[in-house]
Amino acid sequence: MKATLISTYELAPQVRHFVFGVPEVERLHFKAGQFVSFNELLNGKKITRPYSIASLPDGNRFELCLNVVQEGIFSPFLFQMKPGDSVEMSAPLGFFVVRNPTKEALFIATGTGIAPFRAMAPDYLSHPHDAQLTLLFGVRHENSIYYRDQFEELARRHPNFNFWPTLSRAEPSWTGRTGHVQVHLLEAIGDRRDLDVYICGLKAMVDDVRAILKALGFDRKQIVFEKYD
Repeated sequence: MKATLISTYELAPQVRHFVFGVPEVERLHFKAGQFVSFNELLNGKKITRPYSIASLPDGNRFELCLNVVQEGIFSPFLFQMKPGDSVEMSAPLGFFVVRNPTKEALFIATGTGIAPFRAMAPDYLSHPHDAQLTLLFGVRHENSIYYRDQFEELARRHPNFNFWPTLSRAEPSWTGRTGHVQVHLLEAIGDRRDLDVYICGLKAMVDDVRAILKALGFDRKQIVFEKYD
C-alpha cells in the first residue's frame, strides 16, 4: 500500500513530526507501539526501513517522529517529501506494545525513541486503573524534549502519570533532572520489582538499562525493548 504525506512540522533541528494517510483503506489497524515499514527504490536498490508509529489509531492516518541521518539513504528521502508525495509501506507490525495495561510500568526513551511512547502512554492511561506510569525521557538539550507540552498535559490530567525529562547537556537555566536516563533508574523503580519496564532508544542505552534491571532482579519477561540501531 502507499502512504501519502499530509503534513510535517519541525520538533527540533533535524527532527520532524510527519502525518501520513493511507487512501486504500478506510481504517488502518494497529496497536500503540507498533511500527510501519517503508519501501522505496533508492540509488538503484530497494531499501526497507521500519519506523515506530507516534500516534494512536485514527482512521487511515498515522504519525511518525523522525530524525534525518545525513549520511543515510532513507531519512533524507523522507525529509525531502512534500505534502501529496507517497511512499510504499507495509501493514503495521511489532511486539513493542503494552502487555498488561493495569500493571504498574516504567517507560524509558532517549531521542526519537520517544515515538512509540507518544501513543503507548495515552493508551495505557485510557484504561480504568490507578496503576502508576512513569516516563523517563533522556535528550541532550531542553529544546529537544519532543512533545513536551503533550506529555505535561497528560500528567496534569492523570495523577498516576509522571513525566521525567532529563538532559545530558543541560543549560544553566535548566532546573530539572540532568544526566543520562540510567542515573535516574533507581529513583524511578524504588524498591519495587513487580513493574514492567519498556525501553526504546539506541542500542547502547537499551543494553545498559537491561543489564542494570537484570542485576536488580528483574525477570526478562518484565523487560520489553526496541533498539533503533
